[in-house]
Amino acid sequence: MAAGPVMSVAEIEAFLDREFPQIHLGGRVYSVEAVGPMTARMRLAADERHLRPGGTVSGPAMMTLADLVLYVAILAQIGPVGLAVTTNLSFNFLRKPEPGDLVAECRLLKLGKRLAVGEASVFSGASPEAVCHATGTYSIPPR
Repeated sequence: MAAGPVMSVAEIEAFLDREFPQIHLGGRVYSVEAVGPMTARMRLAADERHLRPGGTVSGPAMMTLADLVLYVAILAQIGPVGLAVTTNLSFNFLRKPEPGDLVAECRLLKLGKRLAVGEASVFSGASPEAVCHATGTYSIPPR
């Protein structure tokens, strides 16, 4: 659909800060690293609050990052639409992530007028193997 992003990393970060300040409660841990045509990459600077017993990053932390990177990829393409909402998310947890930063890479598979579908892969450390794979659908409100 779109030839490239209509929002920059800085514009998306400012939008998230303004519209969703709750994601930064307890300190800023989510950052947008890149946006491109139908893509986005984000980082979670996982700390103690993101760990589960056994010393691994928790499923809910990975789920939040995957959902957020999908939303960011969509915003980058359509602009600052606060009411674009998740309608479906599916997760496959593939391997145990080590404590520390997680990086999520998203690719939009379809971007229509009313629905967007994408996939996100979450990586831990320097490993090239994903620790989590997610697919999601978002509803885009009429303009």
